Amino acid sequence: MDDRTLLKTVMGIIGRDRCLDDCAIIPFGDQVMVVTTDMLHATTDFPGGMTDWQIGWMSAAVTLSDIASMGAAPRFVLFAVGLDRWEQLAGVMQGAYDCCTRYGAAIIGGDIDRHCELTIVSMGMGIVEAQYLVKRSGARAGDLVCVTGTCGQAQAFLEGYARHKLALFEPQPRVAEGQVLGRMGVSAMMDVSDGIALSLYDLCEANDCGFSIESRKLPLPAGIPEVQAQELALHGGGDYELIFTCSRDRHPIAGVQYTVIGEVIADRRVFVDGHVLEKRGYQHTWV
Repeated sequence: MDDRTLLKTVMGIIGRDRCLDDCAIIPFGDQVMVVTTDMLHATTDFPGGMTDWQIGWMSAAVTLSDIASMGAAPRFVLFAVGLDRWEQLAGVMQGAYDCCTRYGAAIIGGDIDRHCELTIVSMGMGIVEAQYLVKRSGARAGDLVCVTGTCGQAQAFLEGYARHKLALFEPQPRVAEGQVLGRMGVSAMMDVSDGIALSLYDLCEANDCGFSIESRKLPLPAGIPEVQAQELALHGGGDYELIFTCSRDRHPIAGVQYTVIGEVIADRRVFVDGHVLEKRGYQHTWV
């Protein structure tokens, strides 16, 4: 059992459309408020060697990344922190504060309790003009498939490539880029925290089309043999980049560093180099 399969249970209760995007969408006059929440645990999300400050930074960054993926500007974040060691709180909150401040958000509240392991639940809110809101749905056959930055670096560190440590420990959410992409009218977008492959399948779930990418076009993590680097780029988690689709007449988009890796196709499947791409990446699983 994995988290995406379990999500279908939630869809059956609250409705499929409310479960497709990175954030909930709330009308707010001529603007839209987007709201998201994340839960991180010591055993599954905070590798050994992270400082308390980095744990706090990561906990904020994952939430800001969700907001960025909707084309929105982050405004407010709340944190609920479950502590097994109370001494960690100051460092964790300083890291979260520094990340939020860097990207224009304010921490406005939360909760503290005792827990069997360090657990951090964040809730973030952002604002975007309704016309610039970007959802996962909206991709059309013939659109380009693009990704910001370089995916696979966080997983590369976990597999022994020390040069990629900060990609995992101090992720940089693409807040400014998300807003530019929204204003430029990209057709669909999400963040790539679970890997390019799973992200493309998530986009497939939200659209009546599929995706065809070329491995030779993928930006690859440096210092790694090509075959392994391609594997990491496709299936590695922990990178908070943005994957998006846009019509060909909107490319190139000024002010955003991104790579075109493929195109949207009518066939509702996901391909790499003409072969069906394995649906695999970072997931929470239960036996």
